[in-house]
Amino acid sequence: MTRQGVRRVILKCMLPPGAIIMLTAAVRDLHLSCPGEFLTDVRTSAPALWVNNPYITPLREDDPDVEIVDCHYPLIHQSNKAPYHFIHGFSQYLSEILKVNIYPSLMSGDLHLSAQEKQWMSQVREITREEVPFWIIAAGGKFDVTIKWWSSSRYQEVVDAFRGRILFVQIGDEKHYQPTLSGVLNLIGRTNLRQLIRLVYHSEGVICPVNLPMHLAATVETRTNRSPRRPCVVLAGGREPSQWEAYPHHQFLHTVGALRCCDNGGCWKARTLPLGDGAPNDRPDRMCVDVVGLFRGVWI
Repeated sequence: MTRQGVRRVILKCMLPPGAIIMLTAAVRDLHLSCPGEFLTDVRTSAPALWVNNPYITPLREDDPDVEIVDCHYPLIHQSNKAPYHFIHGFSQYLSEILKVNIYPSLMSGDLHLSAQEKQWMSQVREITREEVPFWIIAAGGKFDVTIKWWSSSRYQEVVDAFRGRILFVQIGDEKHYQPTLSGVLNLIGRTNLRQLIRLVYHSEGVICPVNLPMHLAATVETRTNRSPRRPCVVLAGGREPSQWEAYPHHQFLHTVGALRCCDNGGCWKARTLPLGDGAPNDRPDRMCVDVVGLFRGVWI
């Protein structure tokens, strides 16, 4: 039986997993800010991110006492000028909807590995039969926002530069663009979301664009024999403002303020070249300005 006076809330969000990690932070901070006032459950696109979460209580949608909230983060529309991080997005929205004050407590999401999961052998050790230190490298990306892709030849240069010193483990979803790098341990398409979390747990560091592995690098705890802060090199470009996406201990490589197209914040464009797939992101207004200028016959 639930305690009288405790509000029961189901939070819904079908955005990609990276955003759901930010929602895990909001749920944590709701309970820390309002202890004992809420029971929370979720319906999201990534159930694996909520495994072992101490703030989740199974609730029924048909319970008349349950509040159902569709979660958004409209704060993103102020991200180019206002001093907010993505971590504030859902918290501010839920503060308004639930009429409470939610205060962000940590610059990370809230994921929980069980003691048993931490004891399991990493996929890398299963394959190599050795306890080899490794970095994760995510060289691909989704087709809806190709502007996040970095040149595969440049990723290859990084791998080659550290050959013999760092083992890179390439990860990614097979449904997305995934250039095959040489000299890496290829785990593309071989990790579900929970396996990816455990892989990050065992990793020494991460190289990626602004995507799910970036958020995992900041959120997943490190092994007890390592630094509590996992290094992550983020190839960010000029799409998103650093204050909205960057974590304090990451190397966030961006061009915001260095180019005319993003001199006053992130450009928030979607593609660098049209794919001809009929998607809204193929429109000129969703393209990198250089591409738009080329279409018009002039360079902007």
